[in-house]
Amino acid sequence: MAMIDDTDSRVRRWRQQTPGCESKIHLNNAGASLMPRSVLDVIHGHLDLESELGGYEAEDAVEERVRETYGLLGRLLGTSPECVALVENATVAVAQALSAFDFHPGDVLVTTRSDYTSSQLMYLSLSRRLGIEVLRADDLPEGGVDPDSVRRLVAHPRCRLVSLTWMPTNSGLVQAAEEVGEVCEAAGVPYLVDACQAVGQIQVDVGRLRCDYLAATARKFLRGPRGLGFLYVSERALARGEHPLFIDMRGAGLVDPAHYLLASGAKRFENWEFSYALVLGLGEAVRYLLNEVGIDAARERSLGLATELREKAAELPGIRIADRGSLLSAIVTLETRGRDARELVKHLRRAGVNTSAALLGEGPFNAPEAGALPILRLSPHYFNTREEIDGALAALGDALRERPS
Repeated sequence: MAMIDDTDSRVRRWRQQTPGCESKIHLNNAGASLMPRSVLDVIHGHLDLESELGGYEAEDAVEERVRETYGLLGRLLGTSPECVALVENATVAVAQALSAFDFHPGDVLVTTRSDYTSSQLMYLSLSRRLGIEVLRADDLPEGGVDPDSVRRLVAHPRCRLVSLTWMPTNSGLVQAAEEVGEVCEAAGVPYLVDACQAVGQIQVDVGRLRCDYLAATARKFLRGPRGLGFLYVSERALARGEHPLFIDMRGAGLVDPAHYLLASGAKRFENWEFSYALVLGLGEAVRYLLNEVGIDAARERSLGLATELREKAAELPGIRIADRGSLLSAIVTLETRGRDARELVKHLRRAGVNTSAALLGEGPFNAPEAGALPILRLSPHYFNTREEIDGALAALGDALRERPS
């Protein structure tokens, strides 16, 4: 399928509806995307309402719209609203899911070498505190987890969980999340997916993934606000009675001093207090994606722009494409030989181009003392244009020609 052309009326409309497009080239959507005007208006509107009515009174006034947010998230993920919990961010979502398991010394957690660093740190903390064993599956030669390696590891009699980051933050790699889900389902082992970079970029269907938990955020390719994420919890996980270790009064009721009663759905994974302005903003971001843009259009254009970006960037002197894998996402990583990518980020920002720097390596193996290399990360989305790609690469070329300060 051909990528949507820059002259398409939809592209013009998306850009007109995105105030940030007026002043900069934003290629940091894997960090935090630019919010559509409708999302900004919803957030500002609720903050105004809180200033007029009071925080709790404003919450009551938008009760129905809050319920709609759960419904929209369910529609986005292919599940029911009762299986969705709102949390502070994707890392908190992963932590809540991990805390639902009563790990014991000798239990096994299987993960990959490309899992998000914060998740890897949590696995290691569980290993130190509870004595679990963390096993990392082998990679395929072209990059990304080998499902057959996962199959061998989950055969361990004490394997309790498989946890996988679908799209790592520091490369364009797309891991075989559905294939790993098939392995987990066949083995009867629970499965946790970090879909932080996937939601809003590609179609996410928890049924196809066969996962028990899925963590994501509002601020990245979904184009929602910072400071809010969400967690999918499967019906089978809820039926098993799973709930976070540190449950609060939103997730359960205190029956008497020795007993509590869990909330019936995924809300047992929520905490009492969060910003309802952000909740409404998240709901509007999902509505905008589903009704104004469409998942297929978002995927087609963002991935198409990323492909063109890689092809053109590879022609720049001193640049090597760092992405690996048979399937690549809209995250483009460039190894800038001889230059510190963090300095290039500052140079590009002064030129009106937003990018970010990451470390070349996976999980806990990308610490500076381990010899990791800073890389430049550019992540286009559907509202970007080919002209912006060319402008960003021209600015990068200028930066590479300058002597390092």
